[in-house]
Amino acid sequence: MKILVLGGTVFLGRHVVNAALAAGCEVTLLNRGTHNVRFAQPVEQLRGDRDGDLSALHGRRFDAVVDCCGYTPAQLKHTAQVLRGQVDHYVFVSTISVYAGFPPGCGYDETAPVTPATEGYGGAKARAEEVVQTEFSGRVTVLRPGLIVGPHDPTGRFTYWPLRLARGGTVLAPGRPARPVQCIDVRDLAAWCVHLAAQRKQGVFHGVGPCGTMADLLQACHQAAGGDARWVWCDDASLLAAHVAPWTGLPLWIPEADPDAGGMLLASDRRAVLAGLTTRPWVETARDTLAWALEAGSSACSAMALTAEAEAALLAMLPEWQ
Repeated sequence: MKILVLGGTVFLGRHVVNAALAAGCEVTLLNRGTHNVRFAQPVEQLRGDRDGDLSALHGRRFDAVVDCCGYTPAQLKHTAQVLRGQVDHYVFVSTISVYAGFPPGCGYDETAPVTPATEGYGGAKARAEEVVQTEFSGRVTVLRPGLIVGPHDPTGRFTYWPLRLARGGTVLAPGRPARPVQCIDVRDLAAWCVHLAAQRKQGVFHGVGPCGTMADLLQACHQAAGGDARWVWCDDASLLAAHVAPWTGLPLWIPEADPDAGGMLLASDRRAVLAGLTTRPWVETARDTLAWALEAGSSACSAMALTAEAEAALLAMLPEWQ
């Protein structure tokens, strides 16, 4: 299969390239060339800009496209003008942020209402989905991932936890132990992208892993890191009172009663599993992410998380720690 990867050098895209090469595909990348990534096998690398010059694609034909870097309807319209008659199947990586909201405690599937917004990350992706569905009608897979994690994650949102458990000592654990959390290893998502492209699977699918609990995730990170870490739980109300920022102050933490985002990590994976998605255990993701992060150094965790000093100050306020 001749596959074109739009992007391919940062996070999901680089793993899509690796998965495609492992599957025996002939891979071409198109990106701006701002990241220098070496792959295990040769790949053709074209230069282009989603907001400008895509002439490198003129006259080229591909069995499938995996689009990892399309963010706006204008970018998708521009891409369609070049590729409309030159590809057999289009896999567009969107986001669960296209949904209108995530009410507390409410699971949701791919039929949930989509935001009508035209601005912002979710609104732009929602409108981009509409463009790709129109321009490549009958030959489109739309993937809506939630939290993607694993080696080379530029956000540090998951990476914070195996690194923090590896540091040891008393760890501030956010929310309640049974709070549902959800994430997907980037390598599992990438392999599934290639599978869907090869199968020319049409439809909209969540790119999410199964739900577990925050306690499960911390235990997986502890198992991966080893050491003497122990954790103390701090409830949502106390964290909010201490002005800890949801999602960023303590990564993966969203107050369960939040009216707009409380249910964000409750996406159904049923349709994805039926379409061939398989996922690895969290401990494997944590182990590999930690190994990569330790090798990469300080650049591996860019999340705006609590400093060690701020964490210690919060712990000192908790009865369990006093």
